[in-house]
Amino acid sequence: MEKKYWVPALEKADVVLQAISLQPSKLKLIDLSRQLGINKSSMFSLLNTMEALEWVVREPEATYSLGSKLGFIGNIYFKQFSLIDRFRKEASVTKHTIQETIQLARLEQSDVLYLAKEEMPSPVRLASEPGMKLPAHATALGKVMLAHLEPAAVETLYPAEELQQGLTPHTIKSRSDLLKQLEQIRGEGYASDLQEAVMGFCCVAAPVRDAQGSVIAAISCSMFQHEWEQKRELARREICALADRLSQGTCN
Repeated sequence: MEKKYWVPALEKADVVLQAISLQPSKLKLIDLSRQLGINKSSMFSLLNTMEALEWVVREPEATYSLGSKLGFIGNIYFKQFSLIDRFRKEASVTKHTIQETIQLARLEQSDVLYLAKEEMPSPVRLASEPGMKLPAHATALGKVMLAHLEPAAVETLYPAEELQQGLTPHTIKSRSDLLKQLEQIRGEGYASDLQEAVMGFCCVAAPVRDAQGSVIAAISCSMFQHEWEQKRELARREICALADRLSQGTCN
């Protein structure tokens, strides 16, 4: 891996955590210092910081074990895979109600990363395969996740007023227009994409939340434009209900 922007302190923290994980409640500061070749002063700073962050716990005997924060992070890591399993189970029913393909994605910086798809037979196959990325501002999935970021975080992702070249003539072109849409999406609880990602297709998306209410993913339903007027309310209702079943939050 390229180490041009490597952070040595993080690397040291990683080896300390690995050592503690192999011998929980066994190693003291001096043991870790000797075993890892890190001087006592640096080791004290590392352990003190990690203890404050709840990455490690200092036991009464001055030994160290892994902290609760690592357990929480690890639990979230594995939940992302159970989310895909739950999505496949739940969406396989919903897709037959709407008679359209349903997708699951998460936000990665200013892109949408597609995680899974439950597909209905169609003469036109959607290009949103798992692992594929699209610009978040051009999709309902992306917009519904961006809407739940702080405005300052959105402005960091989009530092320029003019957004990158759109996927279609209907893609949002400016940051100010995007921010206006995101405010509306926050109020409504869902987002739409009217030929903004793919010409001839419209889409509705809703957020998936974790137990703390944070948006961790989104689901969407895509359909031909000529079916949108007839199906959009059904699709919105079913996608919001599916998102609610997959999360701890609610959709308006």
